[in-house]
Amino acid sequence: MEKKQMRRILIASLVGSSIEWFDYFLYGTVSALVFNQLFFVNEDPTIGLLLSYASFALAFFIRPFGGVIFSHIGDRIGRKKTLVLTLSLMGVATFGMGLLPTYQAVGIWAPILLITLRLVQGLGIGGEWGGALLLAVEYAPAEKRGLFGAIPQMGVTIGMLLGTVALSIMTMLPENAFMTWGWRIPFIFSALLVFFGLWIRKGIDETPSFKKVKESGEVPKLPIVETLKNYWREVLIAVGAKVVETAPFYIFSTFVVSYATSNLGFSRTATLTAVMIATIITTILIPFMGKLSDTIGRKKLGGTIGMALFAFPYFWLLQQKSVLLLIVATVIGLGVIWAPITAVLGTMFSEIFDAKIRYTGITLGYQIGAALAGGTAPLVATALLNKFNNSYVPVAIYIIFASVLSLAAIWAVKDRSNQKLDETHNTSAM
Repeated sequence: MEKKQMRRILIASLVGSSIEWFDYFLYGTVSALVFNQLFFVNEDPTIGLLLSYASFALAFFIRPFGGVIFSHIGDRIGRKKTLVLTLSLMGVATFGMGLLPTYQAVGIWAPILLITLRLVQGLGIGGEWGGALLLAVEYAPAEKRGLFGAIPQMGVTIGMLLGTVALSIMTMLPENAFMTWGWRIPFIFSALLVFFGLWIRKGIDETPSFKKVKESGEVPKLPIVETLKNYWREVLIAVGAKVVETAPFYIFSTFVVSYATSNLGFSRTATLTAVMIATIITTILIPFMGKLSDTIGRKKLGGTIGMALFAFPYFWLLQQKSVLLLIVATVIGLGVIWAPITAVLGTMFSEIFDAKIRYTGITLGYQIGAALAGGTAPLVATALLNKFNNSYVPVAIYIIFASVLSLAAIWAVKDRSNQKLDETHNTSAM
């Protein structure tokens, strides 16, 4: 395949996940800064924050349903058409959030409308990641699969970076202006990214793996049934492996915004700057880690163990109440340790499922893992702080628990980095 077409494929896989995470980081951060005051109004600020984080978590529980719907389409009709649907759905929901009236204007309808759009967003995002990943991985040469699979993972941090930059600029506004209209601008701006994403995906053909499945006549009538019947072990492994990638991520990028500002006295700008610097570093490291996994294998990069070891030092650094140490802590956790974990995750998932149900398998594992450990992470961390008199110890133990759980799952994965992607290798059906 010519380089120009390959570049377009990688950009198409990257742009979707970038928009996905721009939307999600935006919502998660604005939950901590705005929604608890304008949509989830309560006399107790902690209750308002918990309700706001609950709305953040809610979409993670709808994501598996979106994943089932769109992965069915992806395994039956094709990856390309599915990606157009998911991107459009995400774009409409995020744009709509920027136009919503507040609780002060329409009362209870404000949180209802916000939650409705959040659910629509969750449905779209449920199917987006799997398609974006397979677009890259199923086109990749065998010796570069780790690198190609890491490219859409960069969308996580690029989306975060765009969201952080947008919010950092907006938080420079006077408080009243930011709370009235400033926070809305990034949501409305997301429409431009969606139009670019749809345009870049227009000129892409269906993936070679799906074409082979279609030619062989092995397209399953109900991919979800076949996946749960014959590939349930692989799904459980993927769910477990996802935990260490998602729970600490939301602690380091979303929970820290409210924790550092409300509990430790850091400014919003300092906290968002720390997240932004860490995001730039991890974006640079992800493709290098993906490429390294093509040489040494997916399991040997060591990020999961590093995450467990860093849990307590991370919070100790924050407790020093130094902006420099806040940046150092965030860079080590989100920028360095997290990079190898996320870089290989998608490729590893792709290699344990057969092509005929691959979209469904990776999506189920990823989205169930995200629902259990991702969206709930800021909620769990806030609740633990509230329960244990603002002690960070239970939150650090929570990160360690997530790491140990994933370590067990990763240990169960057979490294297939040297096998052809279209070989049948399901073990559950044997």
